[in-house]
Amino acid sequence: MVDYHQHLVSPSAARLFDNLRREGNRVPEARSAERLIADLDAAHIQRAVVLSTAYWFASPRIQREAGADEHADVSAENDWTAHEAERFPGRLTVFFSVNPLREWAVDEVERCAKDGRFKGLKLHFANSGVDMLNPRHIEQLRRVFEAANTHRLAIVVHLWSGPSYGQEQARAFLTQLLPAAPDIVVQIAHFAGGGPGYTESALEVFADAIRMGNSAAKNLYFDVSTVAEGLYSPSSRETFARRIRQVGLSRVLYGTDPGSPAERWATFRSVVPLTDEEFRTIAGNVAPYLR
Repeated sequence: MVDYHQHLVSPSAARLFDNLRREGNRVPEARSAERLIADLDAAHIQRAVVLSTAYWFASPRIQREAGADEHADVSAENDWTAHEAERFPGRLTVFFSVNPLREWAVDEVERCAKDGRFKGLKLHFANSGVDMLNPRHIEQLRRVFEAANTHRLAIVVHLWSGPSYGQEQARAFLTQLLPAAPDIVVQIAHFAGGGPGYTESALEVFADAIRMGNSAAKNLYFDVSTVAEGLYSPSSRETFARRIRQVGLSRVLYGTDPGSPAERWATFRSVVPLTDEEFRTIAGNVAPYLR
């Protein structure tokens, strides 16, 4: 079994979050590869995809000191994450990250592609200030997607971008960004939501595209990280199970994000009304970028 949504966080990155943490925001704690491996072992999970949180160093949510070199700090966090993952070869696969709106974003994609240790790119639209309805943002995002496609780097994207996120943003992603990356896997985190739970109006766009055979969605995958924790009613659980079947079980990847992998998997099993066979299928799925 693979956990497709995990994070390592350096002490330097964790210090960035002190103010946000004091304000009551949910932000990552420092986490080493050794600690992650212990959590995976406790859950009997063999492998994990580690998504760098380097984009935080260029997030508009973080106040940086004057003169801070965002690109250098992002690069350092990406390299730290790769170095940590290298301590456990065969178990941890690492993705780098950027704020895709920065002018140096494509340069960081090129640097990490040449590095050779990274399988893909993590993007977090909310924490990067992305507005999917802003043409200038779309233009810059396309450059990043095209660069990732050129280097055959998979993309994991936290698509949820704020309270107004929904059908319009999902449609813009489907029609304007996915065509820029036709040859790589694009994995949408939290089943097209922000977690806990997911965003039904956005997911409907992707489910319909898959049902109709839209070529832009041919390499689209979804991870279920933290979704089950936000499904409070029987009807929301039934709807989510139906959506899983609509997009296709083979496109569904297990993920933890924060918290205990064992507890998250147990919650997913107990909350979502799928059959034992369907859970076994999801547990056994292997994304193309790991084959």
